[in-house]
Amino acid sequence: MSENERSDGIVAGIDVGGTYTDLILLDPATKRVRLAKQPTTPENQAFGVLAALQAAEADLAAIDLIVHGTTTTTNALLERNLCPTGLITTAGFRDLLELGRRTRPNAYGMFGQFRPIIPRDLRLEVAERMDAAGAVRTPLDEDAVRRAVRQLLDAGCESLVIHFLHAYANPEHEHAAAAIAAETWPNDNITMGHALLSESREFERGVTAAVSASVQPLLKRYLDRLSAELSSRGYPGEILVMNGNGGMVSARFAAKEAAKTVMSGPASGVMAAAYTGRRAGVENLITYDMGGTSTDVALIRDAQAAVSNEIEIEYAMPIHVPMVDVRTVGAGGGSIARVDEAGLLQVGPQSAGANPGPICYGRGGERPTISDANILLGRLNPDKLLAVDNPVSVEVIHDIFARDLGQPLGLTAEQAAGAVLRVANAHMAGAIRMVSISLGADPRDFALFAFGGAGPLHATALARELGIPRVLVPSRPGITNALGCVVADLRHDFVNTVNAPLDAVDLDQVHAIFAHQTKAGERLIEKETVGITDIRRVFSADMQFIGQTHLLRVPLPGPTPDRATLQRLFEQTYFDRFRVELSEIKANLVNLNASIIGVRPQVDLSSLIDPSARLSTLDAARITARPVWFAGGWHDTPIYWRDKLPVGCRIEGPAVIEQMDSTIVIDPGDTATDDADGNIHIQIAGR
Repeated sequence: MSENERSDGIVAGIDVGGTYTDLILLDPATKRVRLAKQPTTPENQAFGVLAALQAAEADLAAIDLIVHGTTTTTNALLERNLCPTGLITTAGFRDLLELGRRTRPNAYGMFGQFRPIIPRDLRLEVAERMDAAGAVRTPLDEDAVRRAVRQLLDAGCESLVIHFLHAYANPEHEHAAAAIAAETWPNDNITMGHALLSESREFERGVTAAVSASVQPLLKRYLDRLSAELSSRGYPGEILVMNGNGGMVSARFAAKEAAKTVMSGPASGVMAAAYTGRRAGVENLITYDMGGTSTDVALIRDAQAAVSNEIEIEYAMPIHVPMVDVRTVGAGGGSIARVDEAGLLQVGPQSAGANPGPICYGRGGERPTISDANILLGRLNPDKLLAVDNPVSVEVIHDIFARDLGQPLGLTAEQAAGAVLRVANAHMAGAIRMVSISLGADPRDFALFAFGGAGPLHATALARELGIPRVLVPSRPGITNALGCVVADLRHDFVNTVNAPLDAVDLDQVHAIFAHQTKAGERLIEKETVGITDIRRVFSADMQFIGQTHLLRVPLPGPTPDRATLQRLFEQTYFDRFRVELSEIKANLVNLNASIIGVRPQVDLSSLIDPSARLSTLDAARITARPVWFAGGWHDTPIYWRDKLPVGCRIEGPAVIEQMDSTIVIDPGDTATDDADGNIHIQIAGR
């Protein structure tokens, strides 16, 4: 495929999760859909991707586009499996990445561990200095740059970061140093701090550049391997990589700004939720993605995901590139339940992971988990689990719960399992409060969008806990992240610092920055070989009251705002967030942000469940019945198969709906209906 050709044919969306690699293969012309779910291969994620394509019987030569969400960079950061990286910085600022901000790992702790991305012996200084206005105070010592480059190469560095104090105001010295380094650096793994993030805060800018550089070789090698494997099997097209901002970019460009791929998997799920909710007429959502090891939650208003450039992956590791604002808690299907030394029941954050996994997967796991609790209580069918090596009986799980949890707590095995679910739900409810109540949003004004393999198991209980009146479960909850890869748009985000009082800011400069950002984004989209139907431009400003340290993102109606509009919108945003008016304090304009979005063709979700498989009556879709534990007691509960449900059917709880990739639990008193796209709408009793 030539670079100028545009692809809008058969699309494969592939998401690599911690436990499974999910695939959805969609042919818009025939509306044929193929699905696959294969175990993730941590030693080389490409193997899991190829296995999923093989399981779906995909003809690679016929696929026009592959969109890939990967955990390569996220896992590398969390596990500190990073490439040796060197830093060249302004004299006197060698320890900038280590000093950080006035924060502590624990709010009330006196001690904590912190390891900077780049160790001190690989952080070198050179003479140079710009002031905050971009004027040269100290010329760049080019010979010192050459010596530093040689020293870092001798130390075995594979990547290089050039990060000067005020390069956001004038990048001349960073450009010059990068050109000098390129004379001898053996690869193109040279990252300039201002090129990735042109904002004033030197700590955040430096950490973001260090993160990107330290994972850049890993991502590049992985994508090169994957591209080669796919090409050798006949795939002729482009690979697009999901970014953490919910958009995607060509694999040819992804490694250059590797930090932007962090959290791409969770972001793709949020994009799928926004798309699904818009089609279903439910545009205000709290997304709830529960997988095997963790739970991710996010907020969607008016079918638009909240995007933030204030994400901190772990303590003192801020990545200040725009990313979907996803919060994570260590509660997944594999979270381990235990009784601590104080005799209290704890669930997570320790996880059984994929190996050995929960007891029910028969891989040697012997500690009770959330998944095991759901099986013991009849909510999950052990015969429908994927990738079970050696089936384990419910009696074995019962005995372990009775021994490890029931006896210390003075409960039966079933009561202990119910307690595990209540504790886990409390953890997950806390995460949902973080993205709603703590940001000034009332959960009662939203629907809970439940997905992931385990999300629909807990959704109604969580909604009841939080006062959320409605739950929306997509047609394929277990592969929603892969669907996000299919429906996501192309997207490029830009940030530039102004940092001036609003009453003194040069509005011509503001308008010129927005115009430059727009042109840069449009040029990047034009290089992509992907079909788009429109280009959407979104503008915002990061603002604060003078004297404050935190920033608020203020949406703008266009690229040419006047002073009064900026003031009015900032005051409204501040009031919406804090319910306080501070009209006597002057506002400060810190950053200007633009998102240039290449809108891709619409995808018809009604084919995700084969229309020919749907039956005419609800009774025909009922496959069995079994006792299920609800609120401290057993209920005889009908079990339905998702693909057979008639369009528009109404289900009265209690009920369980099973499908290939997930299980939905409907509590007594709740009511569920099915729509044309196969989404399940659950109305919570009394809400």
